[in-house]
Amino acid sequence: MWRCVSRSLRAPSSRTSLSGSRFSRFFSSSSSQTGDYTIVDHTYDAVVVGAGGAGLRAAIGLSEHGFNTACITKLFPTRSHTVAAQGGINAALGNMSEDDWRWHMYDTVKGSDWLGDQDAIQYMCREAPKAVIELENYGLPFSRTEEGKIYQRAFGGQSLDFGKGGQAYRCACAADRTGHALLHTLYGQAMKHNTQFFVEYFALDLLMASDGMCTCQGVIALNMEDGTLHRFRSAQTILATGGYGRAYFSATSAHTCTGDGNAMVARAGLPLQDLEFVQFHPTGIYGAGCLITEG
Repeated sequence: MWRCVSRSLRAPSSRTSLSGSRFSRFFSSSSSQTGDYTIVDHTYDAVVVGAGGAGLRAAIGLSEHGFNTACITKLFPTRSHTVAAQGGINAALGNMSEDDWRWHMYDTVKGSDWLGDQDAIQYMCREAPKAVIELENYGLPFSRTEEGKIYQRAFGGQSLDFGKGGQAYRCACAADRTGHALLHTLYGQAMKHNTQFFVEYFALDLLMASDGMCTCQGVIALNMEDGTLHRFRSAQTILATGGYGRAYFSATSAHTCTGDGNAMVARAGLPLQDLEFVQFHPTGIYGAGCLITEG
């Protein structure tokens, strides 16, 4: 039923040489078992793989600036794993008490046991209040104080004055369904800006050019509804495919967190970074993988 959402199906104007035996099967015009096998071609300015919070926001940013953008996702966007985030979003808004993004940065660096990328942490904490206000402007239904401000709750690992000022109230939330609200809000914005969604399309491999420069020229994907292959050509490809927590016996990740994007990158011969850092929620039920939320 979701095929009708894929509104822009266009054949490419030219074919590009793609290297590697692992890709040759995508360009064969015939099969010894089934005869001719049709590959459906699509051409876009940008392709985003994944429709969680990160993927949807990337698609919105591209689409609203005029780029013809496709979003490929193996799940309906509002079922992506971001929906499991219940507690909220940390940002030094200072709605409940005085706060500072530098205190937020200190807590984050400390919480990472000083292994986190401090440049990235600084940027994230400094920009977090702007990001939350942006989500509010998009229409995310945050919980409110009596004065009408965004309500912020206390969470573990949050402090004031570099750990010397007591508990911080920093977590902006939409009751205990923040991820659910976030996905619905971002999906609506992406549709508003005419992002083309390919739902229940499973990305199989990156399409790499034979230019010796490791240039990615798109993605090959499987339509899980009818088994057809779809070749997406694009100038830019963004992977926002989530983690691989389900590689482990006991984890709070959903069963869809299987590291598909990491595997595509590895098969294409591109580097992966910090694979040893896998998030395990500290409060859960061993074996069952059920999360006990702070929210």
